[in-house]
Amino acid sequence: MTGLGGLYQLMSTKNDGAIVRSLVDKSVKFVSARIHHITPLESIEIYTTGENVRLHEVLEKIKENDGQVKELNSKKDDKAIKAYFKTVLPDFDEERVYTSDIRKILKWYELLKNNDLLKFEYLKAQPEDETEAPAAVAAEEVAVVEEATEEAKPKKKAAAKKAVAEGEEKPVKKAAAKKKAATTEDGEEKPAKKAAPKKKKEEA
Repeated sequence: MTGLGGLYQLMSTKNDGAIVRSLVDKSVKFVSARIHHITPLESIEIYTTGENVRLHEVLEKIKENDGQVKELNSKKDDKAIKAYFKTVLPDFDEERVYTSDIRKILKWYELLKNNDLLKFEYLKAQPEDETEAPAAVAAEEVAVVEEATEEAKPKKKAAAKKAVAEGEEKPVKKAAAKKKAATTEDGEEKPAKKAAPKKKKEEA
């Protein structure tokens, strides 16, 4: 365990990771993408009986009535926590959203509030294509850092399959292309052409 799991303010991103700021002790550190998963807070969703709801939208609803949050975080009353979350998100899926998940959300809410990071206006201002979001937004984003595991590898393969299914061209390996070019219509391999012998110069 590296001890870096949790909620961080995303200061800037790099090819091999990101610079993050701890919301607990304010320390700034580099997080390697090889060792950790860095998930933007706005990309996390909460299961409901209908369409999933973005976590930042749930946090905004908690903000409207957060009088009990501090008290709930200090007690181990599962019934009270579920009852409160019902007032925030009445249609949350109780079979897939566990009490531990709700506790985490409430703790994150309090952490964000203490760091004055419960401001999600920048998400509403983002263009429809998130890839074109302005670079200035990066300093305001919050990310969840988790330790990387072997479970992440199949996800990358699934993403590649999805890209092909959506019509994106799958890159062809050069070796395969050469092999294809070196076969006949019947599928038999063509013999390699030999270089023509050089003509001898006639003697003067």
